[in-house]
This record gives sequence, C-alpha cells and structure tokens, in this order.
Amino acid sequence: MPFRTYLMGAILGCLLGFGARTASAQSDLELATYYYNSGSFEQAKLYLDNLWKKDPSVYDMYLNTLLELEAYDEAEQIVKSRLKKSRDKSMAQVDLGSLYLKIGRNEAAQEAFEKALDALPVGRGPTKRLADAFIKLDQLDLALSTYEKAMRQAKDSYGYHYELANLKGLRGDYEGMVASFMELLHERPNYLRTVQNSFNRNLRVADDVRQADMVRRQVLKASQDRPEETVYLELLVWVFNQQRDFYSAMSHVKALDRRKGEDGKRIMDLAEVAAKNGDLETAYECYSMVAAKGPASARYDAARQAMLKVRTQQVTGSFPLDTTAAKLLANQYRTTLQDLGETPGTSGIMSDWAELMAFHLNEPEEAEAILDRTVNMPGLDREARNKAKLMLGDVLVFQDDVWTASLLFSQVDLDHKEGLLGQQAKYRNARVSYFTGDFNWAQAQLDILKASTSKLISNDAIDLSLLITDNFNMDTLTAPMEMFARADLLRYRNQLDQALATLDTLVTSYPMHPLEDEALLIRAEIAMQRGQFNTAIGHYEEIMELHFMDILADDALFGLADLHENQLGAPDVAQGLYERLLNEFPGSLYAVEARKRFRRLRGDILE
Repeated sequence: MPFRTYLMGAILGCLLGFGARTASAQSDLELATYYYNSGSFEQAKLYLDNLWKKDPSVYDMYLNTLLELEAYDEAEQIVKSRLKKSRDKSMAQVDLGSLYLKIGRNEAAQEAFEKALDALPVGRGPTKRLADAFIKLDQLDLALSTYEKAMRQAKDSYGYHYELANLKGLRGDYEGMVASFMELLHERPNYLRTVQNSFNRNLRVADDVRQADMVRRQVLKASQDRPEETVYLELLVWVFNQQRDFYSAMSHVKALDRRKGEDGKRIMDLAEVAAKNGDLETAYECYSMVAAKGPASARYDAARQAMLKVRTQQVTGSFPLDTTAAKLLANQYRTTLQDLGETPGTSGIMSDWAELMAFHLNEPEEAEAILDRTVNMPGLDREARNKAKLMLGDVLVFQDDVWTASLLFSQVDLDHKEGLLGQQAKYRNARVSYFTGDFNWAQAQLDILKASTSKLISNDAIDLSLLITDNFNMDTLTAPMEMFARADLLRYRNQLDQALATLDTLVTSYPMHPLEDEALLIRAEIAMQRGQFNTAIGHYEEIMELHFMDILADDALFGLADLHENQLGAPDVAQGLYERLLNEFPGSLYAVEARKRFRRLRGDILE
C-alpha cells in the first residue's frame, strides 16, 4: 500500500473516531439534560459522572444533581476541583460555603465566604455576580461588604449606588437606602423615575407618613447640600405630591420654574393636579402666581381664566351659597374680561360668567345679555358659538322661555348631528319635553342618547329615561308625573319653595305613589342647596332604608357620601360610603366617579 494512501486512511479513521466520540458526548449531554430537567437525578448522574471529567461547562448541573441526591462528599470534591482550576476563585468559594451551610458546617461556610470576598477580582461584572450570590444565600452583610470592597478597589463609587440602595432596602436599612439613592441621583439624575418607583414600592410614601417624612428630610438635605442640582427639588415636589401636600410643593415648584425658565408651565401643572385632588386653594394660588408674571407671559391669559374656574368651583360648591362671595366672583369675571377683552379666546369664561349670574345670583337677564354678545361675536368658531348657544338655551329655560330654548337646542343638534355638542343639545331638548309633560317624545330622544359615546350624556339619558319608564309608562294616571316634572322644573329655576309645595301636593294627593323616592331625592337636594345638611341626611337615609330596591338607592348613597366629603368635612365617612356604593351597586352610573373619589380619599394621586 502506498504511503500516501495509508496516511489518508489513517487520517480518515481518526476523523471518524473523533466524530463518533463527539456524537457520543453530545448524546450523553442531551440525555443528562433531559433527565436533569425531568427531576430524574439518579439517571442524570450516570451521564454527568463522565461528562464532568471532559466538559467543565456541566459543573452547575452536576453540582445541583449531587446536592439533590445529598451526595455531599462528591459535591465537595467537585467544588474543590473547580476551586483549583478556576481563575475566579470567589464564585467557587461561594459554592463551597453554600455546600457547608447545607450540611450544617456554618463556621466552615463563613470561612469560605470570607475567602470568596478576599478573592474578589476588580470589575463590575465579578462584583455583581458575587453580591448576587450572597443575596441569594441571604448573606446580606457579605453582599454589602462586596460592594464596599469594590468601591475601595475602584477608588470610585460610580455604578454601585443603585445596587447598594436596593441591598440596604433588603436589609431594612431604609435611611441608608434613601442616602444611596441620593448619591445615585447626583451621578445619574435620569434615574429620577426609578427612584420614585422604588420609594412607592418599598416605602409606600403615599400611605406611610413616617417613611415619607424620613424621605422628605433626606431629599431636602441633599437639595441644600447640592443646591445647583435641580433633580432633588423635583424629587422633593414629588414627595409632597405623594403626601397630597400641594401647598408645600408650591414653593419648590416656583423655584424650579424660575431656575429652569419654564415661564409658569410647571406651576400650572401643579395647579391642575391640586385642583383634581380637591385642593382648590393651592390651585388658585398657583394660577395667581403665574398671572402675576403679567401680560408678557405666554400663560397669562390661561392663568387668569383658570383662576376664575377654580374660584367658581369654590363658591358654587359650598352650601348654602355665600351670596357676597358670588357677587365678588361676578365682579372678578367682569374685571378679567375687561383686562383680556371679550374675544373668541375668552368665550368660555363668558359662558361661565353667565351661568353664575343666572343660576346662582338669579340675574338671568344679564346672563342672557352676556350670552347674546358671545353668540354674535365676530370670529368665533362654530364649536364655541354652539357651546354658547347651549348655555343661552339653559338660561332661557330658567326664564321659562322653553320654546325659544328648544329652537336653540335644535339648531345645535342639526349643526353637530354626529358630534358631542349635538348629543348634548338633543339631551337638553329631551329634558325640555320632560319638563313640559311631553314624556313620549322625551323618551324617544333619550332612547337614542343611551348609546352616546359620552359617558356623562349616556348616564344622564339613562337616568331620565328610567324616571319616565318607571313612573309614567306603567301608570294610567299622567297627573302625578306631570306634577313631579313641574316641581323638577321649579327646582331648576331656583324657585325652591314652590318646588317643595308642588311635591307636598303630589305626596298628599297620591299617597304611596312610586314617585315617592324621587320626591325624597329632590327634597334632599333642595335641603343641600339651602345648607340644611341634617335634613338632607334624613331624606337620603330614608331612601336607602325604605326604597333600597328602587332605582334611586345608589343616587342617595352617592349624595350622602358627597355631603360628608364636601360639606361636613368627614372624609373617612365619605370613603366608607363610596366603597359601599362600589360593593353594593357595582353597575351604578355613579360607580366611575365613586371609584375616583374613593381613590383620592384613600390617598392616591389623581394626575
């Protein structure tokens, strides 16, 4: 045989042998992995005994298999073997220490862990691996020592404050955790959101006053130590907001606004959040602060108008109405419009002014004049004009000119056939028909509006539709429903004594009529309007006790909760009532609003 042919044959044989061995090893690894993943550790060990000698990559699988089988001597041998061969002695020492812990050799374990720490290589990767291994073994002090040593080795703490903060939190050292986060923000201010999430998750700063105060103190100190770094001011504002202390947040927001040159944007944002969370005083002060920047500010007009809206909420949301405060507010509207001008940009507050004059100060003629100027204003866009028409129609209903009002509502309906304003106009027209006793036509319009994309319109339509269905369609007598609608219209016009007298006649003339709970609800609302809170509570409770199965039980429960929250200053009672509504009437039209108020009273921030 020629030498060349012999050589080629030998090479081929070697290759075939090597391929066979490789295939065999691959097959053994696959089988070992299969049995290991299946929990069949005895079978897995049969393959791993041989594989371990040839393939160090199966170390973790082999060690875990031996530990599962409680073959601790063999486990110790392979760990020590790994320790001799490994360049990174620290992780092998951790494995050894973990093994010793498992078999109760605690002193030997601690010795191994100390050696692991001594052998820690320089670098972020090895540091993180060793610290994580200690954390997994609940050796939190050693994990802390790992990071502290790494920081000394690198002569630079950069890159470890986030890990240190989380580790200190695990150890229950919350002050240390916050301190580490302050250092993190010094180096990486873009971690602000991460820090906020950690404070909410680990310290519950929205609920735990003690922890929130601790955080506030540390953040304030960091801000004083590093006054040039605005991230601490931002975090401080966030902490105050979590505590719903918007007033305290305000001064820091003002400082941020000045330093960042934001021209009032951040102050306006705080005002909006404060208003949504019921702190109207702070909201008003924030808007005033922006308005004080003067007409040169881009947000001057918006701030002046927002001030009016907040003050209107304050004045009209208090019962009984403080007439002096309402007149002062009307003058504030007048002065603001003199300063800003009656323009398309101020048409919204002109409508608000008119509503105040008609429905709260009983001066509908002046309200009508304001709205006539708005509707006929040059340059006003179609949507704003039609909004003013809707308010003008409301004022005309107040003045008992229902036919002219209905004409205005029909115009808006035709002009916005598929839009939200059209649906609002259609609802107002249906309500006019209800007020005037044309219940069948009103019902037909309400049936269309029940499917409105606007939840508010849909809910109002369902409410009025149910009133008509329950008390008119099933009753051969139309007089009681007509009498009730007349009382409702009188209440709408603020003719409260006449409304109550009409309800008295209804109840006397038709005792035990199904409208009895509706009459009680109107009585409660009139009592609220007059500031007769005990009377209102009595009416609400009578509905809930005697008419619990009727359609107004949830209305009464919501009204009672609102009374305790906004008039009696009893938020805990209100929160319980809102929760009761959510539990007992989950399908109520008030459920969405009740849930929002419940969350706010619980301390959630509504942004």
